[in-house]
Amino acid sequence: MTSSDKIWTAGLVIIGDEILSGRTHDKNIGQIASWLQVQGIRLSEVRVVADIEDKIVEAVNALRADNDYLFTTGGIGPTHDDITVDAIAKALGVPVIIHPEARALMERYYADKGGVNEGRLRMARTPEGSDLIPNRKSGAPGIRHGNIFVMAGVPHITAGMLDALTGQLEGGAPLISETVGGFIPESEVAELLREVEQAHENCQIGSYPFFREGKVGSNFVIRSTDPESLQSCFDTLCERLGENGWDFTPGGI
Repeated sequence: MTSSDKIWTAGLVIIGDEILSGRTHDKNIGQIASWLQVQGIRLSEVRVVADIEDKIVEAVNALRADNDYLFTTGGIGPTHDDITVDAIAKALGVPVIIHPEARALMERYYADKGGVNEGRLRMARTPEGSDLIPNRKSGAPGIRHGNIFVMAGVPHITAGMLDALTGQLEGGAPLISETVGGFIPESEVAELLREVEQAHENCQIGSYPFFREGKVGSNFVIRSTDPESLQSCFDTLCERLGENGWDFTPGGI
């Protein structure tokens, strides 16, 4: 089997009592599955586990043994019951450390928010040997340890972390992209973007806002592994933007 024929797979562990109790409805499975598909990777199994260290360790070890990649969401916040980092470290057989880069990020982020306290510093803890996944939404980074990706449970923060990982994972086919941009506030076309993306199952649309010349705008980046799907999605997005009265520039601005 050649590299292009190989079916790359990922497992996902959703961590949190609030999911199992029904207090919180999970939205990460769908967005992670869609994102992985665009990377040429298949989500093969999902487990939802409680905030119990041994249960997390068991799920992590089982799914990382069966897949090329493992993702987890939830349990990396500032409170005492956020035990995912400890469980991942236990599964890997490594100690938990305060990651110096993560600590610096926390100190910068909270400099004008009361500073770093014990709870906030918990969000700089990682299994030894980890790299960080950027988080442009709330400061606290995700964690990458080899082929294990430890992410937030809050869906919009998870989405940002996935975006930071786009194109970095080896998958079944190379990722290609097209961009269209304009002085278009992303909040006013969010539903349009969602509809276009849903109509093209092999494509993912990322929105990147900017402020320039005193005006708000966005560049929309379409990514796919399939050239025909990419072109179709690009054409549809341009058409829909035009129909809604927006001036746009292929290639972005």
